[in-house]
Amino acid sequence: GFNLLLWWRQAYRRALILSKETRFDVIHCHDFDTLAIGIRLKRKLGLPLIYDAHEIYGYMVARSLPRWIANMLLWLEKRLVTKADRIINAWEAQRRYFSRVTDRPISIIMNCKPLQSMEYQPADNEGKFTVLYIGGLHKGRAVPMLVHAVRELTGVQCLIGGSGHPNYVQALKEECSRISNATFLGKVPLDEVIPMTGKYDCVFLMIDPADLNNSIALANKQFEAMVCGRPIICTKGTYSGEVTEQEEVGLVVEYTEEALKQAIIKLRDNPGLREKLGRNALEAAITKYNWQKEEVKLLELYKSLQNESQLSG
Repeated sequence: GFNLLLWWRQAYRRALILSKETRFDVIHCHDFDTLAIGIRLKRKLGLPLIYDAHEIYGYMVARSLPRWIANMLLWLEKRLVTKADRIINAWEAQRRYFSRVTDRPISIIMNCKPLQSMEYQPADNEGKFTVLYIGGLHKGRAVPMLVHAVRELTGVQCLIGGSGHPNYVQALKEECSRISNATFLGKVPLDEVIPMTGKYDCVFLMIDPADLNNSIALANKQFEAMVCGRPIICTKGTYSGEVTEQEEVGLVVEYTEEALKQAIIKLRDNPGLREKLGRNALEAAITKYNWQKEEVKLLELYKSLQNESQLSG
């Protein structure tokens, strides 16, 4: 907590210096840990404020902090969010939460990825069916379940990359080292994630439905899989599972190792199904889930705020 207060103070001072060098039109705060700075800058500079909530912050920290701290952060966010002029949410379930908290206008701008190709490309994995996961490594994502599930499967390998709490990452790394068809990649540079996703057969995104934040979210994995035309494996009872079923872009299974194993076998043994789901995924990216479309929404939001502040000024 003290570190956050210190950082707020330093970031606020730095932003004031930057505002003297460059004229700001809008203050755009990403996530709750920047909101207090944005509110202070709004008062000081008289500029419109966007609160861009990628997560429900209290739900997210509930994974690692005591519940009373998570509840306090939820309460504080509800107080501060009313000071924003506009709210950006990344998906519909999140918008429903914030619309109960505030009457501020809410826009949904998803963290979609730029289109890579308009043509479906098959995987290039030298014949071994490969399940890929690159992302946050924490208890909310069922990555250890994936490592255990592939252990006894022939003709299957899983590749795992990402970052997280050092103890969790170390335990996962050791687990992978004991299993011949599980490879731990460590941290993967951001610009390599999509090329790697396109190279392999299937993207893994099983989320613990009890994880309050992730179960109502759409993860980057979903959008990466779509722009690469790759099927995804998701959990029943989660928002990512709902979208996967709706768009027919992957398999949605119960949150158990056995269900995951069966999904992997099904995709391994059925190249036709992999291609069908992959083509659906690319089609979903081209028609709906791509950054080119979301970018237009963001620019229009900036423009409308600028126009409003000019009228009121």
